[in-house]
Amino acid sequence: MVGLLSGAQSRRAFLQLSGVAAAAAVTTPALAAHDVVPFPEQYPAGTMVISLRQRRLFLVLGNGQAIRYPVAVGKAGKAWSGWAHVEGKFVNPAWAPPAVVKRDNPKLPDLIPGGAPGNPMGPRAITLDRSEIAIHGTTRTMRGSVGTAASYGCIRMYNEDVIDLFERVSVGMPVVAI
Repeated sequence: MVGLLSGAQSRRAFLQLSGVAAAAAVTTPALAAHDVVPFPEQYPAGTMVISLRQRRLFLVLGNGQAIRYPVAVGKAGKAWSGWAHVEGKFVNPAWAPPAVVKRDNPKLPDLIPGGAPGNPMGPRAITLDRSEIAIHGTTRTMRGSVGTAASYGCIRMYNEDVIDLFERVSVGMPVVAI
């Protein structure tokens, strides 16, 4: 769960602290090889499809293909489903724990700077137009959670995968969790 999108003031502070990297057009850079898999053509190219059951994120390429990434999804009672859109893209984002996370983990600091080893956002965050939800990297100690239902609603990825995905997506891109 992203603790930085619960109001205009929080959002401005987040943007100032995080080093915003506004989205450019979708690109297909020469990045690390990922699993390109067959994928149903019911979703148009340029759509991110998150399978909560499979714990995978698919970036639809079109022509019946998608890039597949393993992810952690929301734990019981925290997962979301439905449609969203990419709202922002951030490099080394700072993180402020939302109230529910702080309540469960009162020893967390009020703000973890971007790039800090304990920052659960990792090196990149792709925010969605849902309150406090992002697709983001992870810490070294939380890597083992990828492939499980472990988050407060965010989609957690390996850092190398979120960097790859970050370069391939743009603001406004549709996202669906099924």
